[in-house]
Amino acid sequence: MIIGIYKTLDKLNQTFMRINQLKTGLIAFSLTIAATSAGLLTACSTTASQNQVQSNNTTATEATDKQTAQGGMNHDGMHHHGGMNHSMAMDLGPADANYNLRFIDSMIPHHEGAVIMAKEVLQKSKRPEIKKLANDIIKAQNKEIAELKQWRQAWYPKAGSKPVAYDTQQKKTVDMSSQQMQAMMMNMDLGAADNEFDLRFIDAMIPHHEGALVMAQDAASKSKRPQIKKLAQDIISSQQAEINQMKQWRQAWYKK
Repeated sequence: MIIGIYKTLDKLNQTFMRINQLKTGLIAFSLTIAATSAGLLTACSTTASQNQVQSNNTTATEATDKQTAQGGMNHDGMHHHGGMNHSMAMDLGPADANYNLRFIDSMIPHHEGAVIMAKEVLQKSKRPEIKKLANDIIKAQNKEIAELKQWRQAWYPKAGSKPVAYDTQQKKTVDMSSQQMQAMMMNMDLGAADNEFDLRFIDAMIPHHEGALVMAQDAASKSKRPQIKKLAQDIISSQQAEINQMKQWRQAWYKK
């Protein structure tokens, strides 16, 4: 009987040992699962953070690309007393064999931008003074555009149809980019025909004319062709007078 009791106790002891082994295994398994879950959460968090940074970078890049595609112009600067960053006027480069070609290819789109805004004035402005100025701009600058195109064909028959510009880094004449074309036109949407329309036109056309003055003064000092020199002087005299007139109107009508 005593031997039977010992055998029973031995079996119970073995059973307890197996239970402890199972408990130890379960604890180890639970710890493994917890560690794996923590790792997965960390990985997910890291991936989400990376995706967020990547998304932010993409948004910033898209915004930069959009700004570049619009010609890199800051229209806000055009609404403060006719202020203008004259770097908008393209660097025409040195007085080399292609100087007049670069001047022509810069002044044509610049004039075209002025004509676009002047035509908008004829549709929206109610002031006869502004309408007359717009008609003068359209007439004079369309005439000059035609002259510039004739000179280009006569003087540079081998030049391609694409306009050219001076690359200040490469120090040579290159094809003008679409962004440069847009920036050179310097035209902008003048908005609705409200009480501020004429003010917006004045604040846009003054810096536009100032850009033409910068290029005309450059041509007057560098070009060797009398036709270009005369055109440059005509632009300087006529557009400076129009700038002065627009400033007077702005002061009289808007006290600015």
